Amino acid sequence: MPTNSRKAEVTVSVVDAMRPGSLVWDTKVAGFAIRCQTRAKVYVLKYRVGGRQRWFTIGKHGSPWTPETARKEARKLLGLVADDKDPAQTKEASKTAMLMADAASKFLEEHAEAKRKARTAEGYRDILNRIVVPAIGSLRVKDVQRADIAKLHHSLRATPYQANRVLAVLSKLFNLAETWGERTDGTNPCRHIEKFKESKRERFLSADELAALGEVLAAYKGSPYVAASIKLLVFTGARLQEILTLRWEWIDFAKNEVRLPDSKTGAKTLHLPPPAMAVLADLPQIDGNPFVIVGGKDGACLVNLEKPWRVIRQAATVRLWRDHEKMGPLVQGLAEKHERASTYAECQKAAEDAGIELPGGMDDVRIHDLRHAFASVAASAGLGLPIIGKMLGHSQPQTTARYAHLAADPVKAAQAAVAGAIAAAMSRNPAAEVVQLPQRKA
Repeated sequence: MPTNSRKAEVTVSVVDAMRPGSLVWDTKVAGFAIRCQTRAKVYVLKYRVGGRQRWFTIGKHGSPWTPETARKEARKLLGLVADDKDPAQTKEASKTAMLMADAASKFLEEHAEAKRKARTAEGYRDILNRIVVPAIGSLRVKDVQRADIAKLHHSLRATPYQANRVLAVLSKLFNLAETWGERTDGTNPCRHIEKFKESKRERFLSADELAALGEVLAAYKGSPYVAASIKLLVFTGARLQEILTLRWEWIDFAKNEVRLPDSKTGAKTLHLPPPAMAVLADLPQIDGNPFVIVGGKDGACLVNLEKPWRVIRQAATVRLWRDHEKMGPLVQGLAEKHERASTYAECQKAAEDAGIELPGGMDDVRIHDLRHAFASVAASAGLGLPIIGKMLGHSQPQTTARYAHLAADPVKAAQAAVAGAIAAAMSRNPAAEVVQLPQRKA
Protein backbone atom coordinates (compact mmCIF):
# COMPACT_ATOMS: atom_id res chain seq x y z
CA MET A 1 0.00 0.00 0.00
CA PRO A 2 1.50 3.45 -0.97
CA THR A 3 2.64 5.64 1.88
CA ASN A 4 0.21 8.38 0.79
CA SER A 5 -2.80 6.06 1.10
CA ARG A 6 -4.64 4.96 4.22
CA LYS A 7 -7.83 3.32 5.42
CA ALA A 8 -10.63 5.21 7.16
CA GLU A 9 -14.33 5.69 7.01
CA VAL A 10 -14.79 8.27 4.27
CA THR A 11 -16.58 11.23 5.83
CA VAL A 12 -16.85 14.92 5.02
CA SER A 13 -14.20 15.81 7.62
CA VAL A 14 -11.82 13.17 6.22
CA VAL A 15 -12.35 14.48 2.69
CA ASP A 16 -11.80 18.10 3.77
CA ALA A 17 -8.49 17.18 5.43
CA MET A 18 -7.04 15.44 2.35
CA ARG A 19 -4.05 16.85 0.50
CA PRO A 20 -3.08 16.38 -3.18
CA GLY A 21 -1.63 12.94 -3.89
CA SER A 22 -3.42 11.20 -0.99
CA LEU A 23 -5.86 8.29 -1.23
CA VAL A 24 -8.32 7.12 1.44
CA TRP A 25 -9.81 3.62 1.26
CA ASP A 26 -13.24 3.37 2.84
CA THR A 27 -13.61 0.88 5.69
CA LYS A 28 -17.32 0.32 5.04
CA VAL A 29 -17.33 -0.67 1.36
CA ALA A 30 -14.46 -2.69 -0.09
CA GLY A 31 -12.83 -1.05 -3.11
CA PHE A 32 -14.49 2.32 -2.51
CA ALA A 33 -12.05 5.22 -2.11
CA ILE A 34 -11.48 8.91 -2.63
CA ARG A 35 -8.42 10.27 -4.38
CA CYS A 36 -7.22 13.84 -3.89
CA GLN A 37 -5.89 15.25 -7.14
CA THR A 38 -4.37 18.67 -7.69
CA ARG A 39 -7.64 20.36 -8.58
CA ALA A 40 -10.32 17.97 -7.35
CA LYS A 41 -11.17 15.14 -4.98
CA VAL A 42 -12.65 12.18 -6.86
CA TYR A 43 -14.61 9.16 -5.63
CA VAL A 44 -13.47 5.90 -7.24
CA LEU A 45 -14.14 2.18 -7.08
CA LYS A 46 -11.63 -0.63 -7.65
CA TYR A 47 -13.05 -4.03 -8.53
CA ARG A 48 -12.27 -7.24 -10.40
CA VAL A 49 -14.42 -8.68 -13.18
CA GLY A 50 -13.52 -11.46 -15.59
CA GLY A 51 -10.18 -11.91 -13.85
CA ARG A 52 -9.16 -8.31 -14.54
CA GLN A 53 -8.74 -5.41 -12.13
CA ARG A 54 -10.68 -2.28 -13.16
CA TRP A 55 -11.06 1.25 -11.85
CA PHE A 56 -14.32 3.17 -12.10
CA THR A 57 -14.63 6.93 -11.54
CA ILE A 58 -17.84 7.71 -9.68
CA GLY A 59 -17.50 11.49 -9.71
CA LYS A 60 -15.97 14.59 -8.17
CA HIS A 61 -16.65 15.50 -4.54
CA GLY A 62 -19.44 18.06 -4.41
CA SER A 63 -23.08 18.01 -5.47
CA PRO A 64 -24.38 15.46 -6.17
CA TRP A 65 -21.50 13.40 -4.78
CA THR A 66 -20.96 13.30 -1.03
CA PRO A 67 -19.39 10.45 0.97
CA GLU A 68 -22.84 8.92 1.49
CA THR A 69 -24.16 9.26 -2.08
CA ALA A 70 -20.86 8.05 -3.55
CA ARG A 71 -20.78 5.08 -1.14
CA LYS A 72 -24.36 4.22 -2.14
CA GLU A 73 -23.37 4.34 -5.80
CA ALA A 74 -20.36 2.12 -5.09
CA ARG A 75 -22.62 -0.50 -3.53
CA LYS A 76 -24.88 -0.40 -6.61
CA LEU A 77 -21.88 -0.82 -8.92
CA LEU A 78 -20.61 -3.77 -6.89
CA GLY A 79 -24.03 -5.32 -7.39
CA LEU A 80 -23.37 -5.24 -11.13
CA VAL A 81 -19.97 -6.83 -10.55
CA ALA A 82 -21.65 -9.61 -8.58
CA ASP A 83 -23.73 -10.33 -11.70
CA ASP A 84 -20.55 -10.50 -13.82
CA LYS A 85 -21.28 -7.12 -15.38
CA ASP A 86 -18.55 -4.54 -15.86
CA PRO A 87 -19.69 -1.09 -14.66
CA ALA A 88 -17.12 0.58 -16.93
CA GLN A 89 -18.51 -1.13 -20.02
CA THR A 90 -22.04 -0.36 -18.92
CA LYS A 91 -21.08 3.32 -18.61
CA GLU A 92 -19.59 3.35 -22.11
CA ALA A 93 -22.70 1.70 -23.51
CA SER A 94 -24.80 4.33 -21.76
CA LYS A 95 -22.92 7.09 -23.58
CA THR A 96 -23.94 5.62 -26.93
CA ALA A 97 -27.52 4.70 -25.92
CA MET A 98 -30.26 6.01 -28.20
CA LEU A 99 -31.58 9.53 -27.60
CA MET A 100 -35.32 10.22 -27.66
CA ALA A 101 -34.82 12.43 -30.73
CA ASP A 102 -33.27 9.47 -32.57
CA ALA A 103 -35.99 7.14 -31.30
CA ALA A 104 -38.62 9.53 -32.70
CA SER A 105 -36.98 9.40 -36.14
CA LYS A 106 -36.74 5.61 -36.02
CA PHE A 107 -40.38 5.35 -34.89
CA LEU A 108 -41.55 7.51 -37.79
CA GLU A 109 -39.47 5.69 -40.40
CA GLU A 110 -39.97 2.09 -39.30
CA HIS A 111 -43.45 2.23 -37.80
CA ALA A 112 -45.52 5.28 -38.77
CA GLU A 113 -44.49 5.63 -42.42
CA ALA A 114 -44.20 1.89 -43.05
CA LYS A 115 -47.31 0.61 -41.27
CA ARG A 116 -49.76 3.49 -40.92
CA LYS A 117 -51.77 5.59 -43.35
CA ALA A 118 -50.16 8.81 -44.57
CA ARG A 119 -52.57 11.02 -42.62
CA THR A 120 -51.93 9.07 -39.40
CA ALA A 121 -48.17 9.18 -39.94
CA GLU A 122 -48.36 12.93 -40.44
CA GLY A 123 -50.18 13.27 -37.13
CA TYR A 124 -47.46 11.23 -35.39
CA ARG A 125 -44.78 13.40 -36.99
CA ASP A 126 -46.46 16.58 -35.77
CA ILE A 127 -46.74 15.27 -32.19
CA LEU A 128 -43.14 14.06 -32.03
CA ASN A 129 -41.43 16.98 -33.78
CA ARG A 130 -43.53 19.79 -32.30
CA ILE A 131 -44.06 18.52 -28.74
CA VAL A 132 -42.02 15.48 -27.73
CA VAL A 133 -38.56 16.17 -29.17
CA PRO A 134 -38.34 19.77 -27.86
CA ALA A 135 -39.36 18.54 -24.39
CA ILE A 136 -37.41 15.29 -23.92
CA GLY A 137 -35.46 14.77 -27.14
CA SER A 138 -32.08 15.05 -25.39
CA LEU A 139 -32.85 12.26 -22.88
CA ARG A 140 -31.61 8.71 -23.39
CA VAL A 141 -34.49 6.36 -24.15
CA LYS A 142 -33.39 4.03 -21.36
CA ASP A 143 -33.26 6.88 -18.85
CA VAL A 144 -36.76 8.31 -19.37
CA GLN A 145 -38.77 7.95 -16.18
CA ARG A 146 -42.51 7.99 -15.53
CA ALA A 147 -42.04 11.39 -13.90
CA ASP A 148 -40.70 12.79 -17.20
CA ILE A 149 -43.76 11.60 -19.10
CA ALA A 150 -46.16 12.71 -16.36
CA LYS A 151 -44.61 16.19 -16.41
CA LEU A 152 -44.99 16.46 -20.19
CA HIS A 153 -48.56 15.15 -20.09
CA HIS A 154 -49.47 17.59 -17.31
CA SER A 155 -47.97 20.53 -19.23
CA LEU A 156 -50.56 19.88 -21.97
CA ARG A 157 -53.55 19.80 -19.60
CA ALA A 158 -55.14 22.83 -21.29
CA THR A 159 -55.69 20.63 -24.37
CA PRO A 160 -56.78 17.24 -22.97
CA TYR A 161 -57.30 15.61 -26.35
CA GLN A 162 -53.82 16.54 -27.54
CA ALA A 163 -52.25 15.55 -24.22
CA ASN A 164 -53.80 12.09 -24.45
CA ARG A 165 -52.70 11.66 -28.07
CA VAL A 166 -49.12 12.50 -27.05
CA LEU A 167 -49.33 9.89 -24.28
CA ALA A 168 -50.64 7.27 -26.71
CA VAL A 169 -47.89 7.89 -29.27
CA LEU A 170 -45.19 7.78 -26.60
CA SER A 171 -46.59 4.56 -25.16
CA LYS A 172 -46.31 2.91 -28.57
CA LEU A 173 -42.80 4.31 -29.05
CA PHE A 174 -41.59 2.90 -25.73
CA ASN A 175 -43.14 -0.49 -26.49
CA LEU A 176 -41.13 -0.55 -29.70
CA ALA A 177 -38.04 0.65 -27.84
CA GLU A 178 -38.20 -2.55 -25.80
CA THR A 179 -38.18 -4.62 -28.99
CA TRP A 180 -35.22 -2.54 -30.23
CA GLY A 181 -33.31 -3.44 -27.08
CA GLU A 182 -33.20 0.18 -25.91
CA ARG A 183 -35.24 -0.48 -22.75
CA THR A 184 -35.77 -3.43 -20.45
CA ASP A 185 -39.00 -5.34 -21.11
CA GLY A 186 -41.96 -4.14 -19.08
CA THR A 187 -40.52 -0.69 -18.28
CA ASN A 188 -42.78 1.49 -20.41
CA PRO A 189 -42.83 4.82 -18.48
CA CYS A 190 -46.28 5.69 -19.84
CA ARG A 191 -47.91 2.95 -17.78
CA HIS A 192 -50.18 4.05 -14.93
CA ILE A 193 -50.35 7.67 -16.15
CA GLU A 194 -54.03 8.56 -16.07
CA LYS A 195 -55.43 10.16 -19.19
CA PHE A 196 -57.29 13.44 -18.98
CA LYS A 197 -61.05 13.30 -19.31
CA GLU A 198 -62.10 14.35 -22.80
CA SER A 199 -65.49 15.96 -23.21
CA LYS A 200 -67.10 15.09 -26.53
CA ARG A 201 -67.60 18.32 -28.44
CA GLU A 202 -70.60 18.18 -30.74
CA ARG A 203 -71.58 21.28 -32.69
CA PHE A 204 -74.62 21.06 -34.94
CA LEU A 205 -75.68 23.75 -37.40
CA SER A 206 -79.15 25.27 -37.24
CA ALA A 207 -81.25 25.99 -40.33
CA ASP A 208 -80.34 29.68 -40.05
CA GLU A 209 -76.64 28.83 -39.88
CA LEU A 210 -76.87 26.57 -42.92
CA ALA A 211 -78.68 29.35 -44.78
CA ALA A 212 -75.99 31.87 -43.81
CA LEU A 213 -73.26 29.46 -44.90
CA GLY A 214 -74.99 28.90 -48.25
CA GLU A 215 -75.28 32.64 -48.87
CA VAL A 216 -71.60 33.21 -48.08
CA LEU A 217 -70.45 30.34 -50.29
CA ALA A 218 -72.57 31.63 -53.18
CA ALA A 219 -70.83 35.01 -52.95
CA TYR A 220 -67.34 33.65 -52.16
CA LYS A 221 -64.64 35.35 -54.26
CA GLY A 222 -61.79 33.03 -53.35
CA SER A 223 -60.79 29.75 -54.95
CA PRO A 224 -63.80 27.94 -56.45
CA TYR A 225 -62.26 24.71 -55.17
CA VAL A 226 -62.55 25.95 -51.58
CA ALA A 227 -66.27 26.67 -51.95
CA ALA A 228 -66.79 23.39 -53.80
CA SER A 229 -65.01 21.33 -51.15
CA ILE A 230 -67.12 22.83 -48.35
CA LYS A 231 -70.34 22.22 -50.29
CA LEU A 232 -69.32 18.61 -50.91
CA LEU A 233 -68.61 18.16 -47.20
CA VAL A 234 -72.07 19.48 -46.32
CA PHE A 235 -73.92 17.50 -49.01
CA THR A 236 -72.19 14.14 -48.44
CA GLY A 237 -71.14 14.06 -44.77
CA ALA A 238 -67.72 12.88 -45.94
CA ARG A 239 -64.49 13.34 -44.03
CA LEU A 240 -62.28 16.28 -44.98
CA GLN A 241 -59.45 14.17 -46.40
CA GLU A 242 -61.91 12.10 -48.43
CA ILE A 243 -62.99 15.26 -50.25
CA LEU A 244 -59.60 16.99 -50.53
CA THR A 245 -57.93 13.88 -51.98
CA LEU A 246 -60.88 12.92 -54.21
CA ARG A 247 -59.80 11.87 -57.73
CA TRP A 248 -61.88 12.09 -60.90
CA GLU A 249 -61.13 8.46 -61.75
CA TRP A 250 -62.92 7.33 -58.57
CA ILE A 251 -66.23 8.94 -59.57
CA ASP A 252 -68.90 6.86 -61.31
CA PHE A 253 -71.16 9.48 -62.89
CA ALA A 254 -73.57 6.81 -64.12
CA LYS A 255 -74.22 5.58 -60.58
CA ASN A 256 -73.73 8.95 -58.82
CA GLU A 257 -71.17 7.53 -56.43
CA VAL A 258 -67.49 7.56 -55.53
CA ARG A 259 -65.48 4.44 -54.84
CA LEU A 260 -62.86 5.46 -52.28
CA PRO A 261 -60.07 2.86 -52.33
CA ASP A 262 -58.75 3.82 -48.90
CA SER A 263 -60.63 5.91 -46.35
CA LYS A 264 -60.17 6.07 -42.59
CA THR A 265 -62.20 2.87 -42.25
CA GLY A 266 -60.93 1.22 -45.44
CA ALA A 267 -62.43 1.10 -48.92
CA LYS A 268 -65.96 2.50 -49.09
CA THR A 269 -68.60 3.86 -51.44
CA LEU A 270 -69.58 7.51 -51.08
CA HIS A 271 -72.99 8.30 -52.59
CA LEU A 272 -73.38 11.60 -54.42
CA PRO A 273 -76.84 13.19 -54.09
CA PRO A 274 -78.02 15.65 -56.79
CA PRO A 275 -76.66 18.78 -55.00
CA ALA A 276 -73.20 17.17 -54.83
CA MET A 277 -73.38 16.16 -58.49
CA ALA A 278 -74.25 19.76 -59.38
CA VAL A 279 -71.12 20.95 -57.56
CA LEU A 280 -68.95 18.48 -59.47
CA ALA A 281 -70.55 19.49 -62.78
CA ASP A 282 -69.33 23.06 -62.26
CA LEU A 283 -65.70 22.03 -61.66
CA PRO A 284 -63.34 21.66 -64.63
CA GLN A 285 -60.96 18.73 -64.95
CA ILE A 286 -57.40 20.07 -65.15
CA ASP A 287 -54.99 18.32 -67.51
CA GLY A 288 -52.20 16.64 -65.59
CA ASN A 289 -54.03 16.92 -62.26
CA PRO A 290 -55.99 13.85 -61.11
CA PHE A 291 -57.64 15.65 -58.18
CA VAL A 292 -61.13 17.15 -58.08
CA ILE A 293 -60.16 19.78 -55.49
CA VAL A 294 -57.16 21.36 -57.19
CA GLY A 295 -54.39 22.87 -55.07
CA GLY A 296 -51.88 25.63 -55.72
CA LYS A 297 -49.13 23.32 -56.96
CA ASP A 298 -49.20 21.51 -60.30
CA GLY A 299 -50.72 18.06 -60.02
CA ALA A 300 -51.62 18.51 -56.34
CA CYS A 301 -54.77 18.84 -54.27
CA LEU A 302 -55.64 21.37 -51.59
CA VAL A 303 -53.82 20.47 -48.38
CA ASN A 304 -56.26 21.97 -45.87
CA LEU A 305 -59.05 24.52 -45.49
CA GLU A 306 -58.03 26.16 -42.22
CA LYS A 307 -57.44 29.73 -43.44
CA PRO A 308 -60.31 30.00 -45.96
CA TRP A 309 -62.70 28.31 -43.54
CA ARG A 310 -61.87 30.91 -40.89
CA VAL A 311 -62.81 33.66 -43.36
CA ILE A 312 -65.99 31.89 -44.47
CA ARG A 313 -67.33 31.13 -41.00
CA GLN A 314 -66.68 34.72 -39.89
CA ALA A 315 -68.56 36.01 -42.94
CA ALA A 316 -71.42 33.64 -42.11
CA THR A 317 -71.42 34.97 -38.56
CA VAL A 318 -71.79 38.54 -39.87
CA ARG A 319 -74.67 37.33 -42.05
CA LEU A 320 -76.39 35.93 -38.94
CA TRP A 321 -75.83 39.18 -37.07
CA ARG A 322 -77.75 41.06 -39.76
CA ASP A 323 -80.95 39.52 -38.36
CA HIS A 324 -80.07 40.18 -34.73
CA GLU A 325 -82.12 42.76 -32.85
CA LYS A 326 -79.15 44.82 -31.62
CA MET A 327 -76.41 43.87 -34.06
CA GLY A 328 -78.59 44.10 -37.18
CA PRO A 329 -78.76 47.92 -37.37
CA LEU A 330 -75.07 48.17 -36.56
CA VAL A 331 -74.07 45.70 -39.31
CA GLN A 332 -76.34 47.41 -41.81
CA GLY A 333 -74.94 50.82 -40.89
CA LEU A 334 -71.39 49.65 -41.46
CA ALA A 335 -72.34 48.18 -44.84
CA GLU A 336 -73.90 51.47 -45.95
CA LYS A 337 -70.91 53.43 -44.68
CA HIS A 338 -68.34 51.32 -46.53
CA GLU A 339 -70.63 50.48 -49.49
CA ARG A 340 -69.73 46.80 -49.14
CA ALA A 341 -70.38 43.88 -46.83
CA SER A 342 -69.13 44.43 -43.28
CA THR A 343 -66.20 42.37 -42.07
CA TYR A 344 -66.13 40.38 -38.85
CA ALA A 345 -63.41 42.60 -37.37
CA GLU A 346 -65.35 45.78 -38.20
CA CYS A 347 -68.50 44.45 -36.56
CA GLN A 348 -66.54 43.29 -33.53
CA LYS A 349 -64.96 46.74 -33.09
CA ALA A 350 -68.26 48.57 -33.63
CA ALA A 351 -70.04 46.36 -31.08
CA GLU A 352 -67.29 47.02 -28.54
CA ASP A 353 -67.55 50.78 -29.10
CA ALA A 354 -71.34 50.63 -28.73
CA GLY A 355 -71.19 48.48 -25.62
CA ILE A 356 -73.06 45.64 -27.29
CA GLU A 357 -72.26 42.09 -26.22
CA LEU A 358 -71.53 40.00 -29.29
CA PRO A 359 -74.18 37.34 -29.90
CA GLY A 360 -73.27 33.81 -30.87
CA GLY A 361 -72.21 33.01 -34.38
CA MET A 362 -70.36 30.41 -36.38
CA ASP A 363 -66.81 31.29 -35.38
CA ASP A 364 -66.70 28.16 -33.20
CA VAL A 365 -67.70 25.81 -36.03
CA ARG A 366 -64.93 23.48 -37.17
CA ILE A 367 -64.70 21.83 -40.57
CA HIS A 368 -65.48 18.45 -38.98
CA ASP A 369 -68.71 19.90 -37.57
CA LEU A 370 -70.07 19.95 -41.13
CA ARG A 371 -70.05 16.15 -40.92
CA HIS A 372 -71.98 16.37 -37.65
CA ALA A 373 -74.43 18.75 -39.34
CA PHE A 374 -75.11 16.21 -42.09
CA ALA A 375 -75.72 13.47 -39.53
CA SER A 376 -77.93 15.64 -37.33
CA VAL A 377 -80.18 16.60 -40.24
CA ALA A 378 -80.46 12.92 -41.18
CA ALA A 379 -81.34 11.96 -37.61
CA SER A 380 -83.91 14.73 -37.29
CA ALA A 381 -85.49 13.58 -40.56
CA GLY A 382 -86.23 10.22 -38.96
CA LEU A 383 -83.57 8.15 -40.71
CA GLY A 384 -82.45 5.20 -38.61
CA LEU A 385 -79.00 5.03 -37.07
CA PRO A 386 -77.91 2.10 -39.29
CA ILE A 387 -78.68 4.17 -42.40
CA ILE A 388 -76.85 7.20 -40.97
CA GLY A 389 -73.87 5.05 -40.07
CA LYS A 390 -73.81 3.66 -43.61
CA MET A 391 -73.89 7.15 -45.12
CA LEU A 392 -71.07 8.35 -42.87
CA GLY A 393 -68.97 5.24 -43.39
CA HIS A 394 -68.86 4.28 -39.72
CA SER A 395 -67.35 0.85 -39.10
CA GLN A 396 -68.70 0.62 -35.53
CA PRO A 397 -72.38 1.15 -34.53
CA GLN A 398 -71.38 2.92 -31.31
CA THR A 399 -69.79 5.69 -33.38
CA THR A 400 -73.18 6.52 -34.87
CA ALA A 401 -74.93 6.20 -31.50
CA ARG A 402 -73.92 9.77 -30.58
CA TYR A 403 -76.75 10.97 -32.85
CA ALA A 404 -79.41 8.84 -31.17
CA HIS A 405 -80.74 11.72 -29.07
CA LEU A 406 -81.46 13.68 -32.26
CA ALA A 407 -83.38 10.94 -34.01
CA ALA A 408 -87.13 11.31 -34.32
CA ASP A 409 -88.88 8.76 -32.12
CA PRO A 410 -91.72 7.24 -34.23
CA VAL A 411 -93.48 5.81 -31.15
CA LYS A 412 -93.39 9.18 -29.44
CA ALA A 413 -94.66 10.92 -32.58
CA ALA A 414 -97.46 8.38 -33.03
CA GLN A 415 -98.50 8.67 -29.40
CA ALA A 416 -98.62 12.46 -29.71
CA ALA A 417 -100.79 12.21 -32.82
CA VAL A 418 -103.22 9.78 -31.20
CA ALA A 419 -103.45 11.80 -27.99
CA GLY A 420 -104.01 14.96 -30.01
CA ALA A 421 -106.84 13.35 -31.94
CA ILE A 422 -108.46 12.07 -28.75
CA ALA A 423 -108.17 15.49 -27.12
CA ALA A 424 -109.77 17.09 -30.17
CA ALA A 425 -112.64 14.57 -30.09
CA MET A 426 -113.20 15.13 -26.40
CA SER A 427 -113.43 18.87 -26.97
CA ARG A 428 -116.03 18.24 -29.73
CA ASN A 429 -113.88 20.04 -32.30
CA PRO A 430 -115.55 19.11 -35.61
CA ALA A 431 -112.45 20.16 -37.60
CA ALA A 432 -110.25 17.74 -35.70
CA GLU A 433 -109.05 14.57 -37.31
CA VAL A 434 -110.40 11.75 -35.16
CA VAL A 435 -108.51 8.49 -34.97
CA GLN A 436 -110.93 5.57 -34.90
CA LEU A 437 -109.83 3.21 -32.15
CA PRO A 438 -110.53 -0.49 -32.70
CA GLN A 439 -113.45 -1.71 -30.59
CA ARG A 440 -112.97 -4.65 -28.32
CA LYS A 441 -114.96 -7.72 -29.19
CA ALA A 442 -117.42 -9.02 -26.61
